[in-house]
Amino acid sequence: MRLFIISLFLFFHATDAHAQTHKIVKPSKAQLQWHEQEFYLFTHFGPNTYTDLEWGHGNEAEDIFNPIDLDCNQWADIAKAAGATGIIITAKHHDGFCLWPSNFSKHTVRESKWRDGKGDVLKELSAACKSHGLKFGVYISPWDRNHPAYGTAEYNTVFVNMMKELFTNYGPIWELWWDGANGEGPNGKKQIYDWNLFKKTVHELSPKTVVFSDIGPQLRWVGNEKGIASMTNWNTLNIKGFTPGAGAPAQSVLGTGNVNGSDWIPAECDVSIRPGWFYHRNEDEKVKSPEQLFELYLKSVGRGANFLLNVPPDPRGKIHSNDSAALVGFQLLKKSNFENEISISGSFKKISRNKFSLVWKNPQEINTIVLAEKIKNGQSISAFKLNLYQAENIVKIIEGTTVGRKRIITFPLLKIDKIELELQDLYQRVNLKSLKAFHITEALVEKT
Repeated sequence: MRLFIISLFLFFHATDAHAQTHKIVKPSKAQLQWHEQEFYLFTHFGPNTYTDLEWGHGNEAEDIFNPIDLDCNQWADIAKAAGATGIIITAKHHDGFCLWPSNFSKHTVRESKWRDGKGDVLKELSAACKSHGLKFGVYISPWDRNHPAYGTAEYNTVFVNMMKELFTNYGPIWELWWDGANGEGPNGKKQIYDWNLFKKTVHELSPKTVVFSDIGPQLRWVGNEKGIASMTNWNTLNIKGFTPGAGAPAQSVLGTGNVNGSDWIPAECDVSIRPGWFYHRNEDEKVKSPEQLFELYLKSVGRGANFLLNVPPDPRGKIHSNDSAALVGFQLLKKSNFENEISISGSFKKISRNKFSLVWKNPQEINTIVLAEKIKNGQSISAFKLNLYQAENIVKIIEGTTVGRKRIITFPLLKIDKIELELQDLYQRVNLKSLKAFHITEALVEKT
């Protein structure tokens, strides 16, 4: 395979009066670091792994949870081999079962027969992530179909105390994942979640942790569980008057974000490597292929979002070989197509403030262009236009909207000798970080 790359770095320069009067929203240091993580794993694990359910009822016997060959180091080994940067685990799903021996529940690993009630999945995974240089994240659902206090004011304190256990005993926690689901508890009541208390608790315990929900406070749901970001994807979102779950903005708005939104809350794309989120034996032959995962990468990371891929352990407590093979194959595709860069000597010219050209003496075969914005200065590119030339003739015009951290554009292979890039910017500035051109495997090029 031949790979052609040209890198161009442009730096922020003077803004006009409009930019000076309009607030530019920028990411925090923790959010900026989160953007760089790019791809990491989700791990749905719990009683549902043994009951073949997706949503447990909360009345499952604790003894059903028995991963006799639990191997969190195997999970971490596979995550590293896949090029993932971290693992987020479902410490408590809607059924209320805690994968750690919580002092605020009687539905935990402590009540199971697994390791005579002395097992602790979070302890083992946290240690495995640390030893493998991976980020450690925790999903904890506020909904609890088992806890007797659910549906009362007391439960908000219970939930806060559970989070305190997580941060005190298993930190540092890089990302905390809140599911907005809110159904009935064992007493038939629904809970009124005290989101302000929850956010305050996390900020006090671990201010560097980024928190995910439909509307943040640091990260947002992309609006679907397909792993696909919107073609237009603003990292900013208006959140005043909204709450996670049923009170969130429309899914289409969560996908696109809001231009000039009040807060920096970028999108995270979650999807499972299998049809379901928890392990089911009848799905062993339905694992997504490396090529399918690569396509999802193009449609998530390639549209300025992060890619969260669920890989559920089986009842043994290990990741199935089919999932492992797909992940390793996916990483090989990424490395061979995007990481082995061969520089090309080209002539770059600035035509005007927002228009640039890149010229080669000899035509080059290209089918992928990657744009990147310098998001530490905020997100401001609202549209781009690429004219691709061969012998002074335009052979293809590509138009798009947002760029963000990374925008990957693919097209059928062309032999070209010049690229012209024109940008539209909200604040009349140049905020482009880089432009790269590639020749990737033709079969991986999106046909849409």
